[in-house]
Formats: sequence, C-alpha cells, structure tokens
Amino acid sequence: MHNNNNPNKLKKYRVKKIISLYTLRLLGSVAQCAGRVQILLSAIQVSNIVLPTFTMGEELDTEQQEEMMERSYSQTMQIDPKRARFPCSIVWSPLPVISWFIPCIGHIGICREDGVILDFAGPNFVCVDHFAFGAATRYFQIPKEKCCIPLGQSAYNGEEDYTQGENIVDLRTWDDALRKSTQEFQHRSYNLFTCNCHSFVVNNLNRLDFLSGGWNVVNLAIFILFNGRWVSKASMLRSIIPFVVVFFLGVAFGGFTFLKFWFFFTSILIGWFLLGTYCFKNLIQL
Repeated sequence: MHNNNNPNKLKKYRVKKIISLYTLRLLGSVAQCAGRVQILLSAIQVSNIVLPTFTMGEELDTEQQEEMMERSYSQTMQIDPKRARFPCSIVWSPLPVISWFIPCIGHIGICREDGVILDFAGPNFVCVDHFAFGAATRYFQIPKEKCCIPLGQSAYNGEEDYTQGENIVDLRTWDDALRKSTQEFQHRSYNLFTCNCHSFVVNNLNRLDFLSGGWNVVNLAIFILFNGRWVSKASMLRSIIPFVVVFFLGVAFGGFTFLKFWFFFTSILIGWFLLGTYCFKNLIQL
C-alpha cells in the first residue's frame, strides 16, 4: 500500500508543479501586457495634455500679437493737436480775409501716417510740418478700410525724403502716395484759382483711391464742411467769430450795399470753382 501511494503522490506533485509553472508564466505575460497598456495609456495622456496646451499657447501668442499690433496702431493713429499731429487725416484752417466773408473756404492739407501735415503753400513748394496759415482748426481722420492703399509703416523717414528721392512706381503705403504727390506738386506753379492747396489734397485722395476716388476741389470742400471735426471749441470760435464780426459790422454800417457786395463776392468765387470743376474740367488742375 505504501508503494502504491508514492507514485500517486508523485504524479499529483508533478501536476501541481506544472500548473504552478504555467500559472507563473501566465501571470508574467499578464504583467507584461499590463505594463505595455500602462505605457500606452501614459503616452495617450501625455499626448492629450501636451499637444492641446501647445496649440493653445500658439493661439494665445497669436492673439497677443494681434492685440499688440492693434494697440500700437491705435497709438500711432492718435490725434495730438498740441504737437500738430493728425495721422492719416485731412486738416483745415481759415484763410485771412477770404474766410471772413466765406467761412466754408479755407486752407487745407493732408497728413502722413506719423501725423505730420503736408500742404501746398506756394509755387513749387509743399510745406512739411508747418501749416501755412496757422494751426489746424478742423480735421477728418480717414479710416484705413476706405483706402485701397494699406496704412502701414512708411518706408521713408525724415522730411528730406518727402522733398528728395527717386520716383516710385509701386505705391505700397499711405506715405508712398503722399510722397508721389509731393514730388509732382514741387514742379507746379501755385494759383489760388487754378492750382491751390485743394488741388494738392485732391491729387492725394485720388491716388489713395479714398472712397473709390473721383475727388475734386468742390466735393472736397463740401466733404470737410459737413464731416470735419473741430479740434477744440477755441478752434471753432477762431474760425467763426471773424465771419460773424465782419458780417455784423458790414450790415450795421453798410446795410443793403454790404449784402449786395457779399452776395456778389461769394457768387463769383464759388461760381468760378463750380464752372472750373464741372464745365471746364481742364481749368482747375488736380
């Protein structure tokens, strides 16, 4: 009996040993698979965390850059009357004597992107940063989306670049267009009735294609009259009071005679520009 039990015990021992061995191998395989799954899950987690964060960072950087560009642009486009800086604007001031009788007629100029005023003030002469008839009293800042030429950093620095230099065929910026017109009017004779400050600004606006072009001295004067903003209350008074005083004194001392003279003078002056603009189109130079 004892001998018969030993072989049975030996078989059971071997079976248990084999089962234990296969169990260990199975557990090892499961552990390896679990390790690989854990590594895969970690990689997925890393990819889910890192990649979106990187993309969001890029988006934030882009947004920050856009905000910085908008801030810098808004700062450069700020009006500063104390320094006579009106970036990308049309500026206006009253003329002695003429504006006393017809307040809608005055001296006009156009400004560079840095706010410096350019105005045609005499034969072959364009003033730079020195408005010919005193400080500007009205202005209109031109929105960049209304022009075909983009408003950007000028390729020219200093006042000499607006009076010297080579001709430019491609107009890439606002200042390029102004520089081209300045060069052209430096070779023109000044005449109050045929080629004046309005002609210079009209030339610039048509070159910029502002509101699709088609500008002339008449619609420019009307545009500034109805759309121009007063620089200050003092500027408004400086422009209007001389006309009010002259008109009041004229009526008080001259009566109907003064009114006839005023009507005659106004009709001739305004009629000249209307005829020269719409009837004899080559009479007024643009």
